[in-house]
Amino acid sequence: MSETELSVICKNCGSEVSPYVTECPYCGARLRKRAPKLERRGDGLEPKPRRGSPGRFLRLKLRARTGAHAHRPYATPAAILGSVALLLVEQASDASPASLGALTVPVHGEWWRFLTAPFVYVDVGYLFVVAVGLAIFGLGVERRLGSAATAVLLLACGALGMLAASAIANAQGEIVVIAGGNGMALGAVAAWFALRRAEAHGAVDQDYDRVGVAVATGVLLALPIFESTADVFAGLAGGAVGGLAGLAASVLRHDVP
Repeated sequence: MSETELSVICKNCGSEVSPYVTECPYCGARLRKRAPKLERRGDGLEPKPRRGSPGRFLRLKLRARTGAHAHRPYATPAAILGSVALLLVEQASDASPASLGALTVPVHGEWWRFLTAPFVYVDVGYLFVVAVGLAIFGLGVERRLGSAATAVLLLACGALGMLAASAIANAQGEIVVIAGGNGMALGAVAAWFALRRAEAHGAVDQDYDRVGVAVATGVLLALPIFESTADVFAGLAGGAVGGLAGLAASVLRHDVP
């Protein structure tokens, strides 16, 4: 790092960050093993020049490139593309949502529908809103937690949201069809908010757009007003699961040195 370098670019998310941190505050990627050593020059502190061989520089560059590929998102695009594929099949074959895995209440022992129902949609509008929410917030979660953890998180938010919606519908004696990933998307928003809030806590110039988060949450919560298969309790339960998972992950990430 040169003496005149005021910032560095994170190779994982492309953000401009301080040259004195070891991890990117936006995506959590490791920038270096330790912060640069400082030495007093005149009235201030400046980074101490480091010398290294060309071979060491190439090794560090290769390691950073490998780390960037390791954080490439797969779970969120797979959730969106899987829903798109099911909707295309439904439109092409004129199949009913129940035949493709939507949750029908009473369940009658078909528990697998809790896992498939969040990926079933009856129209493009519903899918578009959820896909935008996942693309914005799900990818942010995945860059921080990885694909495997994000896949489990999205499935848990969707399935537990459907379980809560089914339990309430059963208690009210209703016969309904519930489908769509509003609980999954709200879970991604809540998890991202918990992680991002923990990153910004006590940091300088690390604020985030709370209005944008509130607008996205409001739109997803309002989906049951316009979509008959969207359920408000599925959304609330999915959001609660995502928020708790995000809080737990932020604590664990903070404790890891």
